[in-house]
Amino acid sequence: MKRLTILFAFFLLFTPLFLIAPAQAETPAAAIVQKFYDTLQTTMQDGETLGFDGRYKKLEPAVTVTFNLPLMARYAVGANWVKASDEEKQKLVASFSAFSIATYASRFTKYDGETFKVGGEKPAAGGGIMVETTLTPKGASPVILNYLLRPDEASALRVVDVYLDASISELATRRADFTSTIKREGLPTLLRSLDEKTEKMRQSKKI
Repeated sequence: MKRLTILFAFFLLFTPLFLIAPAQAETPAAAIVQKFYDTLQTTMQDGETLGFDGRYKKLEPAVTVTFNLPLMARYAVGANWVKASDEEKQKLVASFSAFSIATYASRFTKYDGETFKVGGEKPAAGGGIMVETTLTPKGASPVILNYLLRPDEASALRVVDVYLDASISELATRRADFTSTIKREGLPTLLRSLDEKTEKMRQSKKI
């Protein structure tokens, strides 16, 4: 009886800690990334059945809500945004968004035992929150993918950049490519190129 009393007392003492721990670990920023990963993984699990168009349709709402695509498109073209007409800006956001969604639908075609792990977070140097994550393919080394989130116009946290190996900015890479194309051939060429790349991913013979 005495032993049961001790065990019961231990349970009462530490149960609140076990119940509270998950809530403390899941901050708003980390929860946003985790929700996106959950959608990505379920899409991959049905990826072969869905095909490209099915994956695109399933991922579109998740990518649109998670990522601040209009801001990312604006940053990707740099100073050229100011020179663009309202029509060109709208077209740029639409083309950039479609290209971004298609990239996920094209890269993550099926599930093969990959694991997505959302780790800790920290304040970003230039403002916002950096959420640290790892993607581990089956039988391979983990890939570090860190997500930078900042509040949008409605004060909702959304991803504005992804860093490969915690250092290579995807958006900075896009900006270098986009601004180079605009400088050489103009904004219309960039828009056409984005649409062509999106369509090429759609028409690919891959899954």
